[in-house]
Amino acid sequence: MSHGADMNYYLLFYHAVEGYMEKRAPFRDEHLRLVKESHERGELIMAGALADPADQAVLVFRTPDTKIIEEFVRNDPYVRNGLIAKWEIRAWTVVVP
Repeated sequence: MSHGADMNYYLLFYHAVEGYMEKRAPFRDEHLRLVKESHERGELIMAGALADPADQAVLVFRTPDTKIIEEFVRNDPYVRNGLIAKWEIRAWTVVVP
């Protein structure tokens, strides 16, 4: 993957279902493995759940386009197993990296 002007920042928003914190346990290891692999490839910059309440998560990607992020979502066990009610990818115009 090249690291130049062709790289863009994107935010992936996850909107979790009610009781997400309790329901995620069986899928957490696989989810964290997916996150770690994406981070090691330099695609996923940072990620985490929002607190109080823990009903959403934000993942920051730096990729040429949204294809890698869409693939991440398709493979995420949280999405595949219905823990994420809705998700959204937004282009992020970063002024201060």
